[in-house]
This record gives sequence, C-alpha cells and structure tokens, in this order.
Amino acid sequence: MDFTTLTIDVLKMLSFAGSYGIGIILLTIIVRALMWPLGLSQQRSMRMMQMLQPKMKAIQERYKSNPQLMQQKMMEFYKEHKFNPMAGCFPLLIQMPIFILLYSTLMSPQFIQMAGDSQFLFINRLDATLRTSAGVSNNGTLGVSKYDTFMTGKTAKVYLKGVDEPLDNVKIDKPNKAIEVQGELNPGQPADFKVSLDSLNLKFSQLDQIEKAEISITDIQTKETEMLTFVRKDGILISSIPTKEMKTAFHFDVLLLIALFAVTMVLSQRAMMAMNKNVQQDPAQQAMQKSMNTFMPIMLTFTFVIIPIPAGVLLYLISSNIFQVIQTVIINKQLELEDAKKEAKISDADIANAKQIKEK
Repeated sequence: MDFTTLTIDVLKMLSFAGSYGIGIILLTIIVRALMWPLGLSQQRSMRMMQMLQPKMKAIQERYKSNPQLMQQKMMEFYKEHKFNPMAGCFPLLIQMPIFILLYSTLMSPQFIQMAGDSQFLFINRLDATLRTSAGVSNNGTLGVSKYDTFMTGKTAKVYLKGVDEPLDNVKIDKPNKAIEVQGELNPGQPADFKVSLDSLNLKFSQLDQIEKAEISITDIQTKETEMLTFVRKDGILISSIPTKEMKTAFHFDVLLLIALFAVTMVLSQRAMMAMNKNVQQDPAQQAMQKSMNTFMPIMLTFTFVIIPIPAGVLLYLISSNIFQVIQTVIINKQLELEDAKKEAKISDADIANAKQIKEK
C-alpha cells in the first residue's frame, strides 16, 4: 500500500476551499481525537506515578542490595496498584509514525507537484523549509544548483507513430528514480535529461511506437516544476532545458512557525506540570522534570533550525501542541472530579463505620 498517496488523498479530502493548511489542521484534530482515550490513560498514569513515587523510592532503598528482589517487589507493587509504567509512552509511539509519514508526504514528488506551492495564512509554501531555494515554475528556464536532484510527474502524455490521438495519463513507474541527468549539471548551461522507456507503463508493442512524450519534471531542492518534451533516441527519451543558478533563500514564515512551535510546546509542558501541582513529588524528580521542561523546547527548536522541516509538518506540530494543552486541561478537571468522588466515598465509609460513643 502506498501510504504517501493515501495521506495525500486524505489531505485532499479534508482540504476545504483548496486549502491544504486546513486539511493538515483537521487531520491533526482527527488523529488527536482518536487518541483521546490514550491521552486520558497517559495523564492518569502520570498522575498515579507521581502519587506512588515516595513508596516506589522506599522499595528501591530497602532492596537496593538485592536488585533481583527489588525488581520482583516493584512488579508486585505495580500489580497491586494496577499501574503500568509504560502507559505514558503509548501516545508518543503512535504519534511518531504519523509525524514521519506526514514529513515524507510533504517532501514527496506527488505533494510538491500537486500542492507544494499552497499558501495558508502567513505561510507562503507548505513544503518550504527554513532555508530553501524556490524557482518560478513553467517559465521555460530551470533554476538549479550543481548537485540538485530531480523527479518526474506521476503520468506522461505519450505520442505514438501513426496514431493521431496521444495517450494521456500514462503512468510513470518510480517517478523519483525515472529521470537522470546526462553528464554534469552546470548552472547557466542547458541541462540534459533522459528517461528510460521502461519507466512508462505501456505494452511492449506501444513502447516500440513511441515518438515523443510530454513529462513534467521537478527539482526536489527548489520545488520548481517544468513541462518538457522528450524525444526518442534509441531506447531512451531525451530532453534539454536552459538553466540558471539558484541561490538559497531564507524563509521568515518558517522561522515564525518554529517560534510558534516552541511557544506552544512550553504551554503544553506547563499544562502538564499544573496537573501535578497538588501531588507531592520527590524534590530530586521535581528538579529533573523542571530541567527537562526547560531544555526540551530549546533542544527541539534548535534541531528544527538545523534539520529541514517542511512548514506543513510544523503546522501539524503546532496544532498538535494546542490540542494537547486543551486536552490536558479537560482531562485534569476530569481526574480532579474522580479524586473528589473517591475522597467523598472514603469519608462516607469512615462515618458509616465509626463507632458510636454512648453516654454514660
């Protein structure tokens, strides 16, 4: 199954008025809503872990000379309190494949050709990273750098000998590998490209009749797309196009997205810390958690500055963080109500079981 194509189809279905930015936000809401029960389990697990931390530490101190017995006692302790220490990791494990899939989708040839130049709010291109080169598509000149790589569109228009009507939408197998640069790529000089006939999904009899084909090519680095006419030469299709040198541009809209990601992540972590404000914590653990909450946003933000992350993926992460804040507040209120009901039941039981003192 082609998960990239499936993801693009889902985004297309969710993109009202042609806005893929809205599609990404709606996809985020749907994914996080489906994961709500896991989020509830995660916060309940974290809350219980904070409450049980003093007892867990006491077990560790008591059996520190016998690690095997300590592990056994800890497992008994988890079972007694119906506590799974790995429950908090499940939402993260589920989100990671979604993040990777969305990243690969927004960087894929299919998305670049279909909606790579899509705008949303202040975002100029959903596939743009912090530092990229963006050329002008379909102007007859290809903006390139020396080591750029290319891909074809998913389909081609093929002209056959003795046939008046061309074959439309002929599938191209493996678009990111179908095209090759002939010789060296020198900006400012014409670029020569070749496509193997075997890349076209046609019958052998049709392959022999091919005269030429119209195929779109995209520079993966600059995101520029040009439609080229390839003519047949022996067993390959060849084409040439003028080029010009393309310099790297800095995208301030992506920088703003990275800053928004940092802010929303800090808000998300503060919401999680507020959830445990009424729970007695170990001072060392509290200090470690505070340190992690400080450095984690800084580390991730710095990572996104260095590693090229598409604007659409950053939009997904920001939307996910905002959803996380709202989810944490709602679930925290729910857990507080559960704790209040438990305390009320315990108080009622204590009153019912209390011994009455008779007057003498």
